[in-house]
Amino acid sequence: MAAGAVGGYFGARLAQAGHEVAFVARGRQLEALRARGLRVESPLGDVHLPRVEVTDEPGRIGTVDLVLFAVKLWDTLAAAEAIAPLLGAATAVMSFQNGVVKDDILAQTLGAEHVIGGVCYIAATIAEPGLIRHSGALAKLVFGEYDGLLSPRVRRFRAACADSGIDADVSDRIEQAIWEKFVFLVGLSGTTSLARSPIGPIRSHPRSRAFLHDAMEEVVEVARALGVPLPAHYADGRLAFADQLPASMTSSMHHDLEQGNRLEVAWLSGDVAERGAALGVPTPCNRAVFDILSIYSGGCAD
Repeated sequence: MAAGAVGGYFGARLAQAGHEVAFVARGRQLEALRARGLRVESPLGDVHLPRVEVTDEPGRIGTVDLVLFAVKLWDTLAAAEAIAPLLGAATAVMSFQNGVVKDDILAQTLGAEHVIGGVCYIAATIAEPGLIRHSGALAKLVFGEYDGLLSPRVRRFRAACADSGIDADVSDRIEQAIWEKFVFLVGLSGTTSLARSPIGPIRSHPRSRAFLHDAMEEVVEVARALGVPLPAHYADGRLAFADQLPASMTSSMHHDLEQGNRLEVAWLSGDVAERGAALGVPTPCNRAVFDILSIYSGGCAD
Protein backbone atom coordinates (compact mmCIF):
# COMPACT_ATOMS: atom_id res chain seq x y z
CA MET A 1 0.00 0.00 0.00
CA ALA A 2 0.77 1.64 -2.45
CA ALA A 3 2.70 0.67 -5.59
CA GLY A 4 4.73 3.87 -5.91
CA ALA A 5 8.49 4.14 -5.93
CA VAL A 6 9.01 2.56 -2.50
CA GLY A 7 6.19 0.03 -2.51
CA GLY A 8 6.82 -0.86 -6.14
CA TYR A 9 10.55 -1.42 -5.66
CA PHE A 10 10.47 -3.52 -2.49
CA GLY A 11 7.25 -5.30 -3.47
CA ALA A 12 8.84 -6.30 -6.76
CA ARG A 13 11.90 -7.71 -5.00
CA LEU A 14 9.72 -9.77 -2.65
CA ALA A 15 7.50 -11.01 -5.48
CA GLN A 16 10.50 -11.92 -7.65
CA ALA A 17 11.75 -14.15 -4.81
CA GLY A 18 8.46 -16.02 -4.75
CA HIS A 19 6.62 -14.33 -1.91
CA GLU A 20 2.91 -13.75 -2.38
CA VAL A 21 2.56 -10.00 -2.93
CA ALA A 22 -0.53 -7.96 -3.79
CA PHE A 23 -0.17 -4.33 -4.85
CA VAL A 24 -2.64 -1.52 -4.21
CA ALA A 25 -2.50 1.19 -6.86
CA ARG A 26 -4.69 3.73 -8.61
CA GLY A 27 -4.92 5.81 -11.76
CA ARG A 28 -2.34 5.36 -14.49
CA GLN A 29 -0.15 3.18 -12.28
CA LEU A 30 -3.02 0.76 -11.75
CA GLU A 31 -3.76 0.63 -15.47
CA ALA A 32 -0.10 0.02 -16.36
CA LEU A 33 0.36 -2.74 -13.79
CA ARG A 34 -2.74 -4.51 -15.06
CA ALA A 35 -1.73 -4.18 -18.70
CA ARG A 36 2.05 -4.69 -18.64
CA GLY A 37 3.06 -5.77 -15.16
CA LEU A 38 5.75 -4.11 -13.07
CA ARG A 39 9.30 -3.24 -14.07
CA VAL A 40 12.20 -2.05 -11.94
CA GLU A 41 15.41 -0.61 -13.36
CA SER A 42 18.16 -0.69 -10.75
CA PRO A 43 21.95 -0.85 -10.42
CA LEU A 44 21.24 -3.79 -8.11
CA GLY A 45 19.53 -5.72 -10.92
CA ASP A 46 16.46 -5.14 -13.05
CA VAL A 47 13.13 -6.83 -12.40
CA HIS A 48 10.24 -7.53 -14.75
CA LEU A 49 7.07 -9.08 -13.41
CA PRO A 50 4.80 -9.53 -16.45
CA ARG A 51 1.79 -10.24 -14.26
CA VAL A 52 1.12 -8.94 -10.76
CA GLU A 53 -1.85 -9.04 -8.44
CA VAL A 54 -3.02 -5.44 -8.25
CA THR A 55 -6.21 -3.70 -7.20
CA ASP A 56 -7.53 -0.32 -6.15
CA GLU A 57 -9.82 -1.97 -3.61
CA PRO A 58 -7.79 -3.41 -0.71
CA GLY A 59 -10.81 -5.26 0.62
CA ARG A 60 -10.65 -7.63 -2.37
CA ILE A 61 -7.25 -8.98 -1.27
CA GLY A 62 -8.32 -10.64 1.97
CA THR A 63 -6.43 -10.97 5.25
CA VAL A 64 -2.64 -10.65 4.96
CA ASP A 65 0.41 -11.22 7.15
CA LEU A 66 2.01 -7.83 6.56
CA VAL A 67 1.12 -4.51 4.95
CA LEU A 68 4.03 -2.45 3.66
CA PHE A 69 2.58 1.05 3.94
CA ALA A 70 4.12 3.62 1.59
CA VAL A 71 1.57 6.27 0.62
CA LYS A 72 2.26 9.99 0.59
CA LEU A 73 1.79 11.50 4.03
CA TRP A 74 -1.36 13.44 3.18
CA ASP A 75 -3.06 10.11 2.32
CA THR A 76 -2.12 8.37 5.57
CA LEU A 77 -5.47 8.50 7.34
CA ALA A 78 -7.57 7.59 4.31
CA ALA A 79 -5.18 4.79 3.32
CA ALA A 80 -5.12 3.43 6.87
CA GLU A 81 -8.90 3.26 6.88
CA ALA A 82 -8.84 1.58 3.45
CA ILE A 83 -6.55 -1.26 4.57
CA ALA A 84 -8.61 -2.16 7.64
CA PRO A 85 -10.16 -5.16 5.79
CA LEU A 86 -6.66 -6.62 5.31
CA LEU A 87 -6.06 -6.94 9.04
CA GLY A 88 -6.45 -10.14 10.98
CA ALA A 89 -5.54 -10.54 14.64
CA ALA A 90 -1.84 -11.03 13.84
CA THR A 91 -1.45 -8.74 10.83
CA ALA A 92 1.38 -6.22 11.02
CA VAL A 93 1.50 -2.82 9.33
CA MET A 94 4.94 -1.40 8.62
CA SER A 95 5.20 2.18 7.36
CA PHE A 96 8.12 3.28 5.20
CA GLN A 97 6.79 6.82 4.77
CA ASN A 98 8.65 10.01 5.48
CA GLY A 99 7.97 11.89 8.70
CA VAL A 100 7.54 10.96 12.34
CA VAL A 101 3.78 11.31 12.75
CA LYS A 102 2.99 8.38 10.45
CA ASP A 103 2.90 5.63 13.07
CA ASP A 104 0.83 7.74 15.46
CA ILE A 105 -1.88 7.95 12.80
CA LEU A 106 -1.68 4.23 12.05
CA ALA A 107 -1.84 3.30 15.73
CA GLN A 108 -4.83 5.56 16.36
CA THR A 109 -6.67 4.23 13.30
CA LEU A 110 -5.78 0.52 13.30
CA GLY A 111 -4.52 -0.19 16.82
CA ALA A 112 -0.98 0.09 18.15
CA GLU A 113 -0.65 -3.70 18.33
CA HIS A 114 -0.58 -3.87 14.53
CA VAL A 115 2.16 -1.28 14.00
CA ILE A 116 5.85 -2.04 13.44
CA GLY A 117 8.19 0.93 13.04
CA GLY A 118 10.06 1.24 9.78
CA VAL A 119 12.63 3.37 7.96
CA CYS A 120 13.47 3.20 4.27
CA TYR A 121 16.62 4.41 2.52
CA ILE A 122 16.31 4.52 -1.27
CA ALA A 123 16.42 6.99 -4.16
CA ALA A 124 13.69 5.86 -6.54
CA THR A 125 10.97 7.40 -8.67
CA ILE A 126 8.12 6.31 -10.91
CA ALA A 127 9.84 6.94 -14.25
CA GLU A 128 6.60 6.19 -16.08
CA PRO A 129 3.49 4.21 -15.15
CA GLY A 130 4.57 0.65 -14.43
CA LEU A 131 8.29 1.46 -14.26
CA ILE A 132 10.23 2.16 -11.04
CA ARG A 133 13.69 3.63 -11.57
CA HIS A 134 16.18 3.18 -8.73
CA SER A 135 19.37 5.25 -8.71
CA GLY A 136 22.46 4.49 -6.64
CA ALA A 137 23.31 1.35 -4.71
CA LEU A 138 21.37 2.17 -1.53
CA ALA A 139 18.12 0.28 -1.01
CA LYS A 140 17.76 -0.53 2.67
CA LEU A 141 15.02 -1.18 5.19
CA VAL A 142 15.31 -0.78 8.96
CA PHE A 143 12.42 -1.96 11.13
CA GLY A 144 11.54 -3.11 14.60
CA GLU A 145 8.94 -3.36 17.32
CA TYR A 146 8.44 -0.23 19.41
CA ASP A 147 9.08 -2.22 22.59
CA GLY A 148 12.46 -3.30 21.24
CA LEU A 149 11.70 -7.03 21.31
CA LEU A 150 12.67 -9.32 18.43
CA SER A 151 9.21 -10.65 17.71
CA PRO A 152 8.38 -13.63 15.47
CA ARG A 153 6.78 -11.32 12.87
CA VAL A 154 9.92 -9.19 12.70
CA ARG A 155 12.05 -12.33 12.34
CA ARG A 156 9.83 -13.59 9.51
CA PHE A 157 10.03 -10.36 7.57
CA ARG A 158 13.79 -10.15 8.06
CA ALA A 159 14.05 -13.66 6.59
CA ALA A 160 11.82 -12.67 3.66
CA CYS A 161 14.05 -9.68 2.95
CA ALA A 162 17.16 -11.85 3.12
CA ASP A 163 15.94 -14.33 0.54
CA SER A 164 14.73 -11.46 -1.67
CA GLY A 165 18.12 -9.77 -1.76
CA ILE A 166 16.90 -6.80 0.28
CA ASP A 167 19.35 -5.16 2.66
CA ALA A 168 17.50 -5.12 5.98
CA ASP A 169 18.38 -4.41 9.61
CA VAL A 170 16.28 -4.95 12.72
CA SER A 171 16.48 -2.13 15.28
CA ASP A 172 15.67 -2.40 18.97
CA ARG A 173 15.40 1.43 19.08
CA ILE A 174 13.17 2.04 16.09
CA GLU A 175 11.73 5.36 17.32
CA GLN A 176 15.24 6.78 17.52
CA ALA A 177 16.05 5.37 14.07
CA ILE A 178 12.98 7.09 12.61
CA TRP A 179 14.01 10.43 14.13
CA GLU A 180 17.60 9.97 12.93
CA LYS A 181 16.38 9.73 9.35
CA PHE A 182 13.94 12.59 9.95
CA VAL A 183 16.77 14.96 10.90
CA PHE A 184 18.52 14.62 7.55
CA LEU A 185 15.30 14.29 5.53
CA VAL A 186 13.95 17.59 6.86
CA GLY A 187 17.22 19.37 6.12
CA LEU A 188 17.62 17.90 2.63
CA SER A 189 14.01 18.32 1.56
CA GLY A 190 13.71 21.84 2.94
CA THR A 191 16.92 23.26 1.50
CA THR A 192 16.80 21.58 -1.91
CA SER A 193 13.17 22.60 -2.38
CA LEU A 194 13.61 26.15 -1.11
CA ALA A 195 16.74 26.71 -3.23
CA ARG A 196 15.45 24.58 -6.13
CA SER A 197 18.91 23.09 -6.18
CA PRO A 198 20.62 19.73 -5.56
CA ILE A 199 22.75 19.34 -2.46
CA GLY A 200 26.09 20.27 -4.08
CA PRO A 201 25.67 24.06 -4.31
CA ILE A 202 23.83 24.18 -0.97
CA ARG A 203 26.61 22.53 1.01
CA SER A 204 29.27 24.56 -0.84
CA HIS A 205 27.94 28.06 -0.10
CA PRO A 206 28.63 29.19 3.50
CA ARG A 207 25.21 30.75 4.11
CA SER A 208 23.12 27.93 2.63
CA ARG A 209 25.38 25.42 4.36
CA ALA A 210 24.68 27.11 7.70
CA PHE A 211 20.95 27.07 6.95
CA LEU A 212 21.09 23.32 6.21
CA HIS A 213 22.91 22.68 9.48
CA ASP A 214 20.54 24.83 11.52
CA ALA A 215 17.43 23.26 9.97
CA MET A 216 18.72 19.84 11.04
CA GLU A 217 19.80 21.12 14.46
CA GLU A 218 16.24 22.32 15.10
CA VAL A 219 14.93 18.80 14.48
CA VAL A 220 17.49 17.42 16.93
CA GLU A 221 16.42 19.90 19.61
CA VAL A 222 12.74 19.06 19.10
CA ALA A 223 13.51 15.34 19.31
CA ARG A 224 15.53 15.77 22.50
CA ALA A 225 12.73 17.83 24.04
CA LEU A 226 10.40 14.91 23.33
CA GLY A 227 12.76 12.49 25.06
CA VAL A 228 14.27 10.92 21.95
CA PRO A 229 17.94 10.33 22.86
CA LEU A 230 19.70 11.92 19.88
CA PRO A 231 23.25 13.15 20.62
CA ALA A 232 23.50 16.90 21.18
CA HIS A 233 25.75 17.38 18.14
CA TYR A 234 23.96 14.93 15.85
CA ALA A 235 23.39 17.60 13.18
CA ASP A 236 27.15 18.05 12.80
CA GLY A 237 27.47 14.41 11.80
CA ARG A 238 24.58 14.71 9.35
CA LEU A 239 26.28 17.70 7.73
CA ALA A 240 29.44 15.63 7.33
CA PHE A 241 27.29 12.90 5.78
CA ALA A 242 25.89 15.44 3.31
CA ASP A 243 29.45 16.20 2.21
CA GLN A 244 29.86 12.58 1.12
CA LEU A 245 26.82 12.53 -1.17
CA PRO A 246 26.92 13.08 -4.93
CA ALA A 247 26.61 16.79 -5.71
CA SER A 248 23.55 15.98 -7.85
CA MET A 249 21.65 14.42 -4.92
CA THR A 250 18.28 16.01 -4.24
CA SER A 251 15.05 15.19 -2.42
CA SER A 252 11.75 13.73 -3.51
CA MET A 253 10.07 16.94 -2.34
CA HIS A 254 12.28 19.00 -4.64
CA HIS A 255 11.34 16.61 -7.46
CA ASP A 256 7.65 17.00 -6.59
CA LEU A 257 8.00 20.78 -6.54
CA GLU A 258 9.58 20.82 -9.99
CA GLN A 259 6.83 18.52 -11.32
CA GLY A 260 4.05 20.64 -9.84
CA ASN A 261 2.95 17.85 -7.48
CA ARG A 262 1.70 18.15 -3.93
CA LEU A 263 4.39 18.57 -1.26
CA GLU A 264 4.86 16.81 2.07
CA VAL A 265 6.23 20.00 3.64
CA ALA A 266 3.47 20.19 6.25
CA TRP A 267 4.56 16.80 7.65
CA LEU A 268 8.28 17.62 7.45
CA SER A 269 9.41 21.18 8.24
CA GLY A 270 5.83 22.06 9.15
CA ASP A 271 5.69 19.27 11.72
CA VAL A 272 9.00 20.42 13.22
CA ALA A 273 7.74 24.00 13.48
CA GLU A 274 4.45 22.90 15.05
CA ARG A 275 6.12 20.63 17.59
CA GLY A 276 8.70 23.29 18.37
CA ALA A 277 6.00 25.87 19.06
CA ALA A 278 4.23 23.46 21.44
CA LEU A 279 7.48 22.59 23.24
CA GLY A 280 8.95 26.08 23.38
CA VAL A 281 11.84 25.08 21.07
CA PRO A 282 12.75 27.77 18.48
CA THR A 283 12.55 26.52 14.88
CA PRO A 284 13.04 29.61 12.67
CA CYS A 285 14.62 27.74 9.74
CA ASN A 286 11.90 25.14 9.50
CA ARG A 287 9.22 27.77 10.03
CA ALA A 288 10.66 29.69 7.05
CA VAL A 289 10.72 26.56 4.87
CA PHE A 290 7.14 25.73 5.77
CA ASP A 291 5.81 29.26 5.37
CA ILE A 292 7.45 29.84 1.98
CA LEU A 293 6.78 26.43 0.44
CA SER A 294 3.18 26.44 1.66
CA ILE A 295 2.15 28.36 -1.44
CA TYR A 296 3.18 25.32 -3.49
CA SER A 297 2.04 22.64 -1.04
CA GLY A 298 -1.10 21.77 -2.97
CA GLY A 299 0.68 21.43 -6.30
CA CYS A 300 -0.52 23.00 -9.53
CA ALA A 301 -3.99 23.43 -8.12
CA ASP A 302 -2.68 26.33 -6.03
